Amino acid sequence: MANLTISVDEETLRRARIRALQRHESVNAYLAEMLRRYADDGGQGQVFTDLAALAESADAGRSAAGRSWTRDDLHRG
Repeated sequence: MANLTISVDEETLRRARIRALQRHESVNAYLAEMLRRYADDGGQGQVFTDLAALAESADAGRSAAGRSWTRDDLHRG
């Protein structure tokens, strides 16, 4: 098995460790799985990955407070 070194700011790593503890996993295991998915994906799921990251950063789905869109807006084309 190969080793990989990444650089990340301390606050991000701290939050990642807390989240990993809450999910009963390790940051290393999570990153290894994401790297496997990334390597195997061929770009097919990138849109969904980007959308999930955007939703997470916007706290989408947690509360309507501050949201500028409605469910109906999502279905309009």
